[in-house]
Amino acid sequence: MRQLIQNLKTGETLLEEVPTPQVRRGQVLIRTRMSLVSLGTERMLVEFGRASLIAKARQQPDKVKQVLEKIRTDGLVPTLEAVFNKLDQPLPMGYCNVGEVIAVGEDITDLAIGDRVASNGHHAEVVCVPRNLVALIPDGVTNEQAAFTVIGSIGLQGIRLLNPTLGETVVVVGLGLIGLLTAELLRLNGCRVIGLDVDERKLELARQKGIIALHPAGGSDPVKAVLSLTDGVGADGVVITASAKTDELISQAARMSRKRGRIILVGVIGLNLSRAEFYEKELSFQVSCSYGPGRYDDSYEQQGHDYPLPFVRWTENRNFTTILQLLASGQLDVQPLITEVVPFEAFHSIYGSISHSRAVASLLRYPDEVSTRSVVPLRTSTYEATKTGTVIGLIGAGNFTSAMILPSLKTTDARLKSIASANGLNALLLAKKYGIASSTTDYREILNDPAINLIVITTRHHQHARMTMEALRAGKHVFVEKPLAIYEDELDELIDTYQQTDKTVLVGFNRRFSPHSQKMKALLGESATVPMNVVATMNAGFIPAHSWVHDRRVGGGRILGEACHYVDLISFLTGSRLVAVCMNGMGRRTTEVSDSATLLLQYENGSTGVINYFANGSKAYAKERVEVFSQERTLILDNFRSLKGYGFKGFSSLKTRQDKGHRMQFQRLVEQVRTGGLPLIPFDEIVTTSRTTLAALRSLREKGWVEVPVGVSERSNYPAAV
Repeated sequence: MRQLIQNLKTGETLLEEVPTPQVRRGQVLIRTRMSLVSLGTERMLVEFGRASLIAKARQQPDKVKQVLEKIRTDGLVPTLEAVFNKLDQPLPMGYCNVGEVIAVGEDITDLAIGDRVASNGHHAEVVCVPRNLVALIPDGVTNEQAAFTVIGSIGLQGIRLLNPTLGETVVVVGLGLIGLLTAELLRLNGCRVIGLDVDERKLELARQKGIIALHPAGGSDPVKAVLSLTDGVGADGVVITASAKTDELISQAARMSRKRGRIILVGVIGLNLSRAEFYEKELSFQVSCSYGPGRYDDSYEQQGHDYPLPFVRWTENRNFTTILQLLASGQLDVQPLITEVVPFEAFHSIYGSISHSRAVASLLRYPDEVSTRSVVPLRTSTYEATKTGTVIGLIGAGNFTSAMILPSLKTTDARLKSIASANGLNALLLAKKYGIASSTTDYREILNDPAINLIVITTRHHQHARMTMEALRAGKHVFVEKPLAIYEDELDELIDTYQQTDKTVLVGFNRRFSPHSQKMKALLGESATVPMNVVATMNAGFIPAHSWVHDRRVGGGRILGEACHYVDLISFLTGSRLVAVCMNGMGRRTTEVSDSATLLLQYENGSTGVINYFANGSKAYAKERVEVFSQERTLILDNFRSLKGYGFKGFSSLKTRQDKGHRMQFQRLVEQVRTGGLPLIPFDEIVTTSRTTLAALRSLREKGWVEVPVGVSERSNYPAAV
């Protein structure tokens, strides 16, 4: 299938051949028939992509500040690599989709194959959309009309926040597509509507719909005009749907409002408010968020948990349905707004001139014949099974895969055959960038490929254990990003699966492979008989509470997902078995997903470990620090850039560019898979680290020390060369 994307680095708008997504639980697979181009939003994306690097920076001063902080802590080169990697990730375009259902996921019983639906799917021939973002189209509503569902809901949500009553006067500032729809919906609500815009064509469309339309630059002062039309009282409400960098629009809105008036912002404008203008009239101001309640709530959108109607009357989905009902009844007339209907493959006629387009609504019409293959081959190459070395298939194509995994793998002599991602686009783009032979949306294609002998898994955490077991049963070696498992039962099942195979499993505990960690180990010695104290501090940084990493069922929490790095590193440095853990979280009501906590570790040889994992520190401070105290000697590791030694004969310091061990980890893994032999990290140690972090969560619940179960007995049949 084909999908429209925007390249943020070059500014190009491209039509890419992408693997068709697989329908997933709680989601709907839709074959697109029509989509609407949101000229305002998509124009901003195109213009941002076409801007120079300096212009991009000027548009995002907050991001520039973050970049400067990262340079101070991580160094210039890693920061530049991160910035350019981010710009290398094109954005899918569009969010107003109409099509036919071709498959439904588990738990969906109210939609069937063949149903016509509207959704917030992208400009793509096939889209996979969560159920709560899909609405059934009533009979009698054409595909062209239904394409206005989502964008109409944006205006409708602004009106719901305004809460107008019959007979009130409301000003709509900006008569673009959302503004015109908002104005018409306000008219249906019994309001007197005044519209402001500088485009005479849009003003005329508004007048045809019974709206008082004024040109702010046409000789009349908009504030005085509104006051005059309201007998000096002012508008009851103002809805701003315009896009402008100036603060003048919010000032005008305040000055044209009546005392105790309401102002709703739907568009994007400057927001330096005048306290006096708002104070004297006791004005209310609110920003409207997209389509309505549920937006950006993972529980509602991705997991399908609806808000109960008696308590949240209007959600995203119920707003979609309202617009469709108004279209079905003929009360909302969108036909005059359609400027052009363009074949999907002729998208350049819209996007090539989008910066100065005078269109109101542009629609894309999709072809009748669509490819639905789940694999897109990019180049042909011979991959002989077994004896030719390491052939890799990757499952997961997120930011970490792009920024760290693939650049590291490219330094090895392994061959990258295939990469999978759920949406198809990310995998395709990474396959093109790194010379991978094919991309797919069905990871089982990779598991079933006899030429692939190493599977690299970088998906969300709840999939790690299951996919690792599937890969082992398919006869593959496995590298899986941490954590290995987020629940005890899946860890136990994985251990059983591992012991029934002769394949290796490595978890991404890369810190032990850093040259700094290797130097520390060499200085401390290999013996596990001498106890030491190790203190590791991770200034992890804040992640919003709604992020998937904080969901116990999906991310497992940051202690399971990230603090495990330091459990492994301290175990590596002490050379001893971990026997007990105690965890204390910050705050009065800590939970299993608390991300500011301290872990105390006890080792069999008397060593102690302290892991300070904090999310409440400054990003300007270094992210990682390790201190080791042993035999009147001290080692201080700062952010994997510098190591200082005190009391060590012949050693005082080691400095490198930031190196957390990723490249060395993969170089050694590829060699180990090719030649066979002992695993890089004994599976027993990997299991012990996993059990330690799970025991830490138990310790938090029980408020005390918890013994860490003995790991597993290592197999006698180590992997042979392949």
